[in-house]
Amino acid sequence: MITIIGLGAGDLNQLPFGVYRLLMDAKHIFLRTKEHPVIRELVDEGLKYTSFDEVYQRHDSFEGVYTEIVQTLTAASKHNNIIYAVPGHPMVAERTVQLLLASNAEVEIGNGQSFLDDLFTRLRIDPIEGFQLLDATDFNPAELSLQQHIVFCQVYNSDMASNIKLPLLETLPHDYKVFIISSAGTDKEIIKKVALCELDHETTLDNLTSVYIPPAPNDLLRQKFSSLRETIRILRGPNGCPWDRKQTHQSFKKNLVEETKELLAALDEENDEHIVEELGDVLLQVMFHAQIGEEAGLFNIDDVIHGLNEKLIRRPSCVW
Repeated sequence: MITIIGLGAGDLNQLPFGVYRLLMDAKHIFLRTKEHPVIRELVDEGLKYTSFDEVYQRHDSFEGVYTEIVQTLTAASKHNNIIYAVPGHPMVAERTVQLLLASNAEVEIGNGQSFLDDLFTRLRIDPIEGFQLLDATDFNPAELSLQQHIVFCQVYNSDMASNIKLPLLETLPHDYKVFIISSAGTDKEIIKKVALCELDHETTLDNLTSVYIPPAPNDLLRQKFSSLRETIRILRGPNGCPWDRKQTHQSFKKNLVEETKELLAALDEENDEHIVEELGDVLLQVMFHAQIGEEAGLFNIDDVIHGLNEKLIRRPSCVW
């Protein structure tokens, strides 16, 4: 049996008593990392353990690290019941735990306190308003929902901070305020408000550091597809533009022809600024026809995108 427990997000005072007793009584304890304030205090009380810190030095990727950890734990559990302790809560941002659950090993999830509890409290965030928890080492910038509260974990050095900063600067202004949080809820807590452009210049980053990105106001998100979709809905809505509201598929056909001709002319000119403008005008035609279809209950822009995606993927000439 592999019993997985969480070390919490801070010092020994935050560690549940049941977890403390389990750690002090266990004979075979493995730590993903010994770099945690709880471990430093427990060592003074006689804790013995095996850590995987050296495994990080042997691999060029985190996936290689996590694979070796899981293999070692699985092999060790064939001979003894073992404890595997991770920072925070076992089910929050712990890739090794997910790999263990997907393996054939016998796994039991124990207790632990997530860093999110204290972070929400200290920053006065209600996650019901919309919340994303992302791994700074591995996330898709295209999936960022900047209208929501965003927390990046594993921001342990300036490289990881830069990994966050650069894609965000493509949308948000350089002076957009973000928060660096370390050891939330402990006597070593640090909460620092900085400009986005300065995020990777900070020296307080460590393995207990997270970065909070507050929701962006709508006027900063005009380049997002969701913003365009909402604008079209407003224009066609009860309080929208009278001319836009009266258009139909048939009345709008001539606009598509005209805008396509203007795009072709811009392409011939090889004028990038003009091409961008005319592509926008052609996209407007697509969005309007999709909105008309949505209002009639027949189809919407999601159906258009889905159909296009399927067509592109299934083309015989494509190699995936």
